[in-house]
Amino acid sequence: MFARLIRILLCLIGLGVIGAVAFYFVTAPSPQPDEHWAGLGDPDLANGERIFWAGGCVSCHAAKGAEGEAQLVLSGGLPLASPFGTFHVPNISPDETAGIGGWTLAQFGNAMTRGVGRNGEHLYPSFPYGSYARMTAKDINDLFGYIRTLPKSTNVAPPHDLPFPFNIRLSLGGWKFLYFTDGPRVTLASTDDKVKRGQYLVEGPGHCGECHTPRDPMGGFVPDQWLAGAPNPEGEGRIPNITPGSKSIGEWSEADIATYLETGFTPDFDSVGGSMVEVQKNMARLPAEDREAIAAYLKAVPSR
Repeated sequence: MFARLIRILLCLIGLGVIGAVAFYFVTAPSPQPDEHWAGLGDPDLANGERIFWAGGCVSCHAAKGAEGEAQLVLSGGLPLASPFGTFHVPNISPDETAGIGGWTLAQFGNAMTRGVGRNGEHLYPSFPYGSYARMTAKDINDLFGYIRTLPKSTNVAPPHDLPFPFNIRLSLGGWKFLYFTDGPRVTLASTDDKVKRGQYLVEGPGHCGECHTPRDPMGGFVPDQWLAGAPNPEGEGRIPNITPGSKSIGEWSEADIATYLETGFTPDFDSVGGSMVEVQKNMARLPAEDREAIAAYLKAVPSR
């Protein structure tokens, strides 16, 4: 009997070890291969600036309330409160010590599109790599090149303040296994180039779904509720539904949406408010064709 118990115990331990090894390999950080970032040539800085504003980098990485040239100092430090704890936005200025000045393109690209840090660690999805995963290698190269032209900052952001078990980065591999994808968020009937450009901007660098889509208790997007509105991550109120079924903008035309993104004024002459103020300021810096593409996409997504 004793020998049988020992055998059972050893089997259970063996199964546990096999399960742990399998879990590690399934959920280990998975950066892009080096060749993915090779041969891209010199960055197109004009396009890099365009992607910079489409991605709203200033809104999180510049000092709160920064205006003018101060917006381009990406010193980080902004606290982001969440149900999982408080995240602190990192310094992504070209400073070699406090920022990303010492990073390679591959390191930057893998952080942006795979959620893998410079040292091979999982990054928390408070950084919206789940959206940036759709960005092309060219746009990543151009964006990285543009950021390297900006002012340096020596500010060191505080570490994240997360309770157990959310402070265990290994668990992020499981989260990625469940939720991380670089495929389209929705299937569209339209194959129009303008709509496809809008899809790229909204689902990729613009990361609009990060606020406008509801999440389940684990922080993943609720299936079939893309852009259907969600609780305000900053606390009060709700982020609106922006699909064609929205009570807020469902009756707006493409031109109405494009004008709103450019000027901040709604068709009934109300003005942008809340956290959307910073987003609209960023969108106003894009060329008109990008705002029009975003509007076309928002009219083409499934109604919720």
